[in-house]
Amino acid sequence: MSTTSRTRSKSRLSRALGIPLTPKAARYLEKRPYPPGEHGRTRRKADSDYAVRLREKQRLRAQYGIREAQLRRVFGEARKASGRTGEALVELLEMRLDALVLRAGFARTTAQARQMVVHRHIMVNGQLVDRPSFRVKPGQMIHVKPKSEEMDPFQVAAAGAHQEVLPPVPGYLDVEIDKLQAVLTRRPKRDEVPVTCDVQLVVEYYAAR
Repeated sequence: MSTTSRTRSKSRLSRALGIPLTPKAARYLEKRPYPPGEHGRTRRKADSDYAVRLREKQRLRAQYGIREAQLRRVFGEARKASGRTGEALVELLEMRLDALVLRAGFARTTAQARQMVVHRHIMVNGQLVDRPSFRVKPGQMIHVKPKSEEMDPFQVAAAGAHQEVLPPVPGYLDVEIDKLQAVLTRRPKRDEVPVTCDVQLVVEYYAAR
C-alpha cells in the first residue's frame, strides 16, 4: 500500500470512529467531522447498545493499531487483575513498547513506532527488542540503537519535531529526547493515558460475547 493510500485509509477510519489516528488524519477530521460515505452528513437513527460498545472497542483497537486477537488476550489479563478491568486494560496496552516509543516522541504515529521496533532500531535496557507488543516494565529504559541514531527519522525526533503534534509526554515517562531515551518510571494510570475511549463500554462489549 502506498503512503497516500495509507493516509486516506487512516483518514477514513478516523472519520468513521470520530477520533484522529494520526496528525494528518486530525486535519482531515477538522475539515470533514462526519463519517465517510454519501450518507455521512445525514442524521442517522440512534445506534443500538451493541453498536455503541462495538465502536468503543474499535476505537481502542485503532489507537493502538492492534489485532482483535491481541486486544482480546490483553482483556483476559486485565479481567484477572485487581481493580477496574477497563482501567487495567488500557494500562496494560500502554506498556507496549510501540506505544511508549510513540509517547516518548521517537515516532510521529503508531505505525511508525511499530516499524521502528520491527526493524530493530529500538533497545530496552541495552537489548534489541523487535516485538511491538513487548511489555516494558517500570524502571526499564527505552532507547534508540546507537547505530540508528544518525538516521534521518531519529535526527528529526531528537530535535523534538514530533512533540509539536503529539500529546504532552505523560507523567509515567521520563524522556531525554535529545538523547533518544526514555524510562518508564512507573505503571501508567488510565487518566494519564492520552487515549480516547469509554473503557467501561469495551468491558461490556466483551462481557456480552
